[in-house]
Amino acid sequence: TWMLSDDEEEDEMPDALSGSEEEEEEEDMSQGGADEEDVDYDVHFDEEEEAAELKKLREARDHEAFPDEIDTPVDMPARIRFQKYRGLKSFRTSPWDAKENLPTDYARISQISQFRAARRRLVTEGGEKSVSRGSHVTLHVEGVPASIRESKVSGLAVFSLLPYEQRMCLQHSLLHRHPLSQVLVKGKEQILVQVCAGMWHPLSQVLVKGKEQILVQVGFRRYVVKPIYSDHSKANKHKMERFMPDKGTFVASYYAPITLSDSPAMAFKIEEDGTVSLLATGSLLSCNPDRVICKRVVLSGHPLKINKKSATVRYLFFYRDDIAYFKPIELKTKDGRRGHIKEALGTHGHCKITFDKPIKQSDTVVMNLYKRVFPTWHFQYS
Repeated sequence: TWMLSDDEEEDEMPDALSGSEEEEEEEDMSQGGADEEDVDYDVHFDEEEEAAELKKLREARDHEAFPDEIDTPVDMPARIRFQKYRGLKSFRTSPWDAKENLPTDYARISQISQFRAARRRLVTEGGEKSVSRGSHVTLHVEGVPASIRESKVSGLAVFSLLPYEQRMCLQHSLLHRHPLSQVLVKGKEQILVQVCAGMWHPLSQVLVKGKEQILVQVGFRRYVVKPIYSDHSKANKHKMERFMPDKGTFVASYYAPITLSDSPAMAFKIEEDGTVSLLATGSLLSCNPDRVICKRVVLSGHPLKINKKSATVRYLFFYRDDIAYFKPIELKTKDGRRGHIKEALGTHGHCKITFDKPIKQSDTVVMNLYKRVFPTWHFQYS
């Protein structure tokens, strides 16, 4: 057993206190370093961009859970809010005139009748006048800017245009999301990053809303546009997609110069720092202003009282005059029943609807309305 004197105990106490003080200093330094890291991180944080991305994400989730479904406005009559919409008995077979209610932007574009036949003829005639492969040619170019002469460019791409390719049109590209690669273009450098096969790249999950600015390259031409997206089918009408689809093929429509030759197409997302990221790849589909792209909205109501083959429905409308306005349109339920509005009940939007078969209390009555949409005129060479 060791016995410590008073002097030795006093000598030991400062050492113990110094050790605890050092630990406290280390903790304070670590906390201070963490605060500095948080400050450095917040320097690059953009609250407006974060709020916009959150809003877009919530819209995408709502659209995935309830496609095209919106609430009927309470403070505005539905006949005014949806006056540009119409009902269709069958989206696939009901007629729609492609020449009615065209926007003023259509006065600035051209249309080639029988596009496929004209394309084959013009490409064949242009190929006869072009330079054959493997031949050596000498070009004399006049009026070259001094900036290009002084720049250290290893090579330039030279191409010619076929007839009518300098005119604007409504161009459609058939695309699909690209999961395996990412293209970063910074200045004049191009880097290709390959990801393991079978893995979805995070950029493929980037939400791209319709009419959002992207970079499109079709053949040898590259331009910034604001396209709208639609499904790819053989019908005469095509349903608009609110966001660029993550799966399957889709069609991007935008205003761009006419392209007659079969050309590959790529879509890029433009980042804030000037770089671009590959979103989708595909090919040119057509240059056809008569392609009808329809936006769908779905109004929903809920049964209040159910009889044998009729039901009292509420929340579908909130004004009595709206019921008379939309009375000719056929209604459906999510379980597949079909019906028509029979009469209005009261002045608060309740209505009596007859169905082909009895419906359940848990079923939802919906009305599909359609409106033709067009891309935003935005074109800029990149």
